[in-house]
Amino acid sequence: MKIGLFALGIGPGTHPGNIRAASESAERLGFATLWAPEHVVLFDRRDSRYPYAENGEFPLGADADWTDPFITLTYAAAFTKRIRLATGICLVPEHNPLVLAKEIATLDRLAGGRFALGVGIGWSAEEFDALGIPFERRAQRTREYITAMRNLWADGVASFHGEFVNFDNAGSYPRPPQGGKLPIIFGGESVPALRRCAEYGDGWYGFNLNPAEAKEKIAKLESLLKQNGRKLSDVEIIVSPYTQRITADDLKRYRDLGVNELVMLSNLPEQASEVSGHVERLAQEWVEPASRLG
Repeated sequence: MKIGLFALGIGPGTHPGNIRAASESAERLGFATLWAPEHVVLFDRRDSRYPYAENGEFPLGADADWTDPFITLTYAAAFTKRIRLATGICLVPEHNPLVLAKEIATLDRLAGGRFALGVGIGWSAEEFDALGIPFERRAQRTREYITAMRNLWADGVASFHGEFVNFDNAGSYPRPPQGGKLPIIFGGESVPALRRCAEYGDGWYGFNLNPAEAKEKIAKLESLLKQNGRKLSDVEIIVSPYTQRITADDLKRYRDLGVNELVMLSNLPEQASEVSGHVERLAQEWVEPASRLG
């Protein structure tokens, strides 16, 4: 089982020296993927509930450092050669899909075909309001945007007509090295989120799940995949324990459920000189025991 690292793009993970040190160390030490999250704007007060906290409160305030994931991952790509780069996750319905397709293709080109698009539909109505984008029907908007982007990546000169996106004979070059097969990994634990993955995703990213919770979600995903004529092996299964306390003994439990990658979240040290040692300790704790599972 592979281990991913979620440490870039927030707080100390926004400092250039820290991004370089963490990226180089993660690749050298055998981490599978570097993940970077997305929020365009944050708020100190909101009515929307954060889905990964019992009290519904988002853990960071409006003044938190939070970099754009595509720029952050492009910077990380410049210092690495093999490690995969992924958004965890990109709020697709907050973007213009043609602009987003260009950003993704550019990142994938500069990274040599190492990018995977982690996708979410968003939970903060306040963020959508600030961007002037309707919060309603964001799931439908996401599906249409992804279909349009895949057409651009695969066909080169493409046309698309839908409820939210319309264009004729549009060329968007360079195409990503992975073309229309660039992986789309859906985040979310609700039945609608699992259904999106089952219908048109290449992977699923479950967040804040211990092994028992992951088992329940994976079983539901497998059932939905069967309804769509697909198998569990057709999609990549990625899980992050996030705030859940796990030990190395839990790695086998995740592996036996069919989890392909376990993503560990970690706040980087403030000083770049301390980052390499920090990532090395994470590798000793998680990468090394995971590699022994086969």
